[in-house]
Amino acid sequence: MNDIITTSSQENLTTIHTTCAYCGVGCGVEAEVNQDTRTATVKGLQHHPSNYGRLCSKGSALADTIGLDERLLQPEINGKAASWDRALNFVSDGFQKIIDEHGPDAVAFYASGQLLTEDYYVANKLMKGFIGSGNIDTNSRLCMSSSVVGHKRAFGTDTVPGCYEDFEQAELIVLVGSNTAWCHPVLFQRIKLHKENNPNVKVVVVDPRATATCDIADLHLQVNLGTDVWLFNGLLSYLADNNHLDSGYINGHCQGFEAALKEAQTSCGDAAHNADALGISEEDLNTFYTWFGTTEKVVTLYSQGVNQSSSGTDKVNSIINAHLATGRIGREGMGPFSMTGQPNAMGGRDVGGLANTLAGHMDFTEDNIERVGRFWQSNNMANKPGLMAVDMFDAIDEGKIKAVWIMATNPAVSMPNADKVKKALQKCELVVVSDCIADTDTVALANVKLPAIGWSEKDGTVTNSERRISRQRALFPAAGNARADWWMICKVAQRLGFGEAFNFNHSADIFREHAALSGFENHVSENGTGRRRDFDISLLQNLSDEAYETLQPIQWPVNKQHPTGKARFFAHGEFYTPSQKANFLALTPKLPKHLPTQDYPLALNSGRIRDQWHTMSRTALAPQLNQHISEPFVQMHQEDARARNLLDGQLVQVRSRWGKMTGRLNITSDVKNGDIFAPMHWTAQLSKTGRINSAVNPVVDQFSKQPESKHTPVQVSSFKASTYGFMLSRDSISWPECDYVVEVNGKQHTRYEFAHKQPIKNPIMQMLNWLGLKNEAAAKAQQLEVLSYQDETSELYRLAILNQQGQLQAVAFMAPTHQLPEPTWLAQQFEKESLQTRARHAILSGHAPAGEDIGPIVCACFSVGQKQLEKAIKEQGLSSTKEIGVCLKAGTNCGSCIPELKQLITKCQS
Repeated sequence: MNDIITTSSQENLTTIHTTCAYCGVGCGVEAEVNQDTRTATVKGLQHHPSNYGRLCSKGSALADTIGLDERLLQPEINGKAASWDRALNFVSDGFQKIIDEHGPDAVAFYASGQLLTEDYYVANKLMKGFIGSGNIDTNSRLCMSSSVVGHKRAFGTDTVPGCYEDFEQAELIVLVGSNTAWCHPVLFQRIKLHKENNPNVKVVVVDPRATATCDIADLHLQVNLGTDVWLFNGLLSYLADNNHLDSGYINGHCQGFEAALKEAQTSCGDAAHNADALGISEEDLNTFYTWFGTTEKVVTLYSQGVNQSSSGTDKVNSIINAHLATGRIGREGMGPFSMTGQPNAMGGRDVGGLANTLAGHMDFTEDNIERVGRFWQSNNMANKPGLMAVDMFDAIDEGKIKAVWIMATNPAVSMPNADKVKKALQKCELVVVSDCIADTDTVALANVKLPAIGWSEKDGTVTNSERRISRQRALFPAAGNARADWWMICKVAQRLGFGEAFNFNHSADIFREHAALSGFENHVSENGTGRRRDFDISLLQNLSDEAYETLQPIQWPVNKQHPTGKARFFAHGEFYTPSQKANFLALTPKLPKHLPTQDYPLALNSGRIRDQWHTMSRTALAPQLNQHISEPFVQMHQEDARARNLLDGQLVQVRSRWGKMTGRLNITSDVKNGDIFAPMHWTAQLSKTGRINSAVNPVVDQFSKQPESKHTPVQVSSFKASTYGFMLSRDSISWPECDYVVEVNGKQHTRYEFAHKQPIKNPIMQMLNWLGLKNEAAAKAQQLEVLSYQDETSELYRLAILNQQGQLQAVAFMAPTHQLPEPTWLAQQFEKESLQTRARHAILSGHAPAGEDIGPIVCACFSVGQKQLEKAIKEQGLSSTKEIGVCLKAGTNCGSCIPELKQLITKCQS
């Protein structure tokens, strides 16, 4: 760990330690960098305390996302290249004009948990400290703001009380609203290994879906969507009725218990009634309650299934209530734990990136406003919270906010009611977007595009879910004219007249000021009133540039009392409320805001998949990450599909009051009857109609303002097309003019899935046209060989094009139904130096010659297919995932495919 950057004399290679760009786990990465070729290889950093050498499929593919082809590398104004000077002047002049004419609340920043802490700090300082508005919010509002408010209501501050080590010391692990195996795979692997090494450890999964996380579950509570408060209120009542309370902790360190217990007993005290409300058996409910009550070391891990709800804050507090009532908090192997979704969601919280917080875990109170104003030497402080994400974009739509700067995020895809967000940005007077990717749905709406450096060029800090600060280090110099977000923010601030306050030359300068603010007047007053703020890294405020460069991962607080950091809070109380006691919350369970109706009878639950992240602007650049699941899809229960005469694999349309999407149907018992699930990743850049957030309702939690992304009433119907097909092309082509189109980046090719409602005339000619060829004669003129097949009776049309080197240049298939050949084998032919005779004979069938078809990809890390696995299991008698790993390597890197490997073993042995 001490050798942060080392250089090898051989091949000009440099080894650099950095931090992953994706989820909130904060995995350490060791990158071996070749500056001459601007390439790198990555692996997990063995001694980083977040991951100990592990990486998930996404982290393992980081090196495949650092190319320059997709990058935004030059400032643009209204679609035309501009110098940095002109672009910055345009932004500052535009903001200043609107502020002068309409006041500071007519402008806004929308930031991101993908910004570094240093970027976040100066953005928050500029908006709240000098422009004088609270209008800076962040996509973290969509991720963990319910946890923030839940923490603050209970503890007095947004304090995560535990750490990752607790997962490996717990005797009962409760995973609530989290497909940890796919969304936080490295933490899941740590939990899985702990359970394997300690057979008495129990795991309970609370989730409306059966997911890969259930692979390690001793008990799966497949509760109804939105009912978590019933579950944990019932638990509190059970704990009291069965003498499992820690009265000493409650009486010595808490307040409000009697009211909370009374409400829990009134609303959820009857186990049979509670089980019915939850949609589970009373036996399973009592098993969970018994395990929780009789197990000392309990950790409850929760994520978006809890947070993304119109009652998300109450859900968080219902979990915390149970841990306070048993005193299981802040000690080894105990406590509630929020798993965040972004690499720097915590760092953004620490600097005040949310519209309802000020800075350094200070709220908008009169004394804090005055305190921060003195520290920043500003007399124009914002004096009230700003607009939060949904309200912010509503204000843009209404013309109240006339200028917005969007940083490192894609709200035209990720926000609920996303079509409204898109329309709002289209009519906004000034939209500035700073991003590292040239083509995103949001960048396309910008008046001004500012090229930001991306992962591999960024240099600063991020803070993970367990409060651990780690360094992201640059592997390469900034590409093209890209610049750090903090640099462009400071340059705009200087042009607005605030130069002295934003005269930073390096990210280390900003970090030192951030650290200094965290400790500023952070103490108990002389008269004994007040409390220290939880966030305090003041011991780092005098770091030299060299010490900043070599900063090791460390958990805050980092101050004189805790010079090496602190793992846990609240074992002995000492909460950050005025009384120094934790607050129990009396919680009345509430159903989701919008319930299914006759017109919209199903409940849409949205979320993530294993190998993609957020809106795929980076992960989709890595071909291996597009193999496992390559299209937008909709999971539906068998009974719901049967009632609608829907078939597995066909295209369906999901429609709500707010919008619609189209995806491929996956009929499964993994979702409950009445529920459907769809992933949130696909964008208009990759799918014509696959943006699920167009259909997601915009209702928010009344306290946290976090949207209810886990429950929207919808209807689902067949997408009736006359023609279905796909094309694979070595060269990128324009999308076919069809009603349904999905683009998939593959190895040495791009795949285009399509469907069209109207019949397509002259199909072979049309596919040639889509592939950039006028006709077969034009192909021959380019020394291309065209192989074709057509059966007009069956309406089957297929063609293959070979280039003059004998390589496969393109294939295209068209049929009257969705039942087309699985494309994995066809895709593999693009990696061959030339098409072999057997493959040439088989190419128009779409099916591999005997023994060559590996089937759909299961293991993305090593591109291992289902048929390949099934063959090995049967022929070699493989009976465990370890044996599969030895034979085919599947499951030996990130481990995310292991639940599927187990299913295949069971299938092949039955």
